[in-house]
Amino acid sequence: MFPRKGASGEEVLEELERKTEEDLTFDSGRILGSMCTYPHPLAVEVVRRYIDRNLGDPGLHVGSQRVEKEAVDMLSNLLGLERGYGHIVSGGTEANILAVRAFRNLADVEKPELILPESAHFSFLKASEMLGVKLVWAKLKEDYSVDVRDVESKITDRTIGIVGIAGTTGLGVVDDIPSLSDLAIEHGLPLHVDAAFGGFVIPFAKELGYDIPDFDFRLKGVKSITIDPHKMGMVPIPAGGIIFREKKYLEAISILAPYLAGGRIWQATITGTRPGASALAVWAMIKHLGFEGYKEVVREAMELSRWFAGELKKIPGVYLIREPVLNIVSFGSERLEELEERLKNRGWGISAHRGYVRIVMMPHVKREHLEEFLRDLGEIAAGLNP
Repeated sequence: MFPRKGASGEEVLEELERKTEEDLTFDSGRILGSMCTYPHPLAVEVVRRYIDRNLGDPGLHVGSQRVEKEAVDMLSNLLGLERGYGHIVSGGTEANILAVRAFRNLADVEKPELILPESAHFSFLKASEMLGVKLVWAKLKEDYSVDVRDVESKITDRTIGIVGIAGTTGLGVVDDIPSLSDLAIEHGLPLHVDAAFGGFVIPFAKELGYDIPDFDFRLKGVKSITIDPHKMGMVPIPAGGIIFREKKYLEAISILAPYLAGGRIWQATITGTRPGASALAVWAMIKHLGFEGYKEVVREAMELSRWFAGELKKIPGVYLIREPVLNIVSFGSERLEELEERLKNRGWGISAHRGYVRIVMMPHVKREHLEEFLRDLGEIAAGLNP
């Protein structure tokens, strides 16, 4: 019920503390199944200082608009493009929808179809419903990457684009983007790469020597990329990114907003009002950590994932789904539902995804947290499989 009289700030905060007591927190180390993390202190401070900035009306915040453009340029550079076009958006879901919208608007097709892997994120289902684009699902190979031959077999005169994944949600698998790029070029189609998770991992992991396929704008068929700074970029939620190779894709989804206080502008994002603080925090984190700083974050996460995968193999009753590609490790069990329930009862923030449990080595996850989890997992698995 809407209160007639207001309470003091202290009373409100005390009530919030009580109401959120059941929430798991990142600093507890018990959230192991999330692709988000506790944001970097600098990014938190940036958001606090610039919480009032609205990029939906950039005429009022000209400096913030310039900073967003610089952030987009730096992300484009990270992804192999000298100059890109895009925005800092609410997250990977919005970014993926914007890419599909751009492909649809630039295609002269009555019944548009988009080809994507069976491992694709659920955001494409939202895009399909919102935009009237039929999703055509391509099969996966034994290693859980998309079958490029199956993608090719599904191309028709109604196809408006192809999607590849660089860091699947469940397993962190990177599709054969080079082959998808060649295929897209051959058929004159745009390729969108969903690197919401992998975008802030793969460039650094590759420099560290990990064997991961190319995935970005260095491949000529790639026309757009989703990248989420609020994942491994350690920026507060919400902070996603959509980067286009060419300006025409951004123009294809821009709508005139004529009544804003800062003047008439063209908006390309789904949301009108947009938190400028998120874009400023992206800019600040890239400037603060730089490539070398992020490389060290990824080094720890990748090394931890390999160690954890090795430890899982020692536990009877559970099995590794596949060797990790990025900093995601997934395992299964013959009694998965019971295993998941008992782990959750012990306070672990995990979930069973398509028949397996996914553990994500985010910056807040430390070895001591995983050692405790492994002890619980071993005890529970032993009890379920005497």
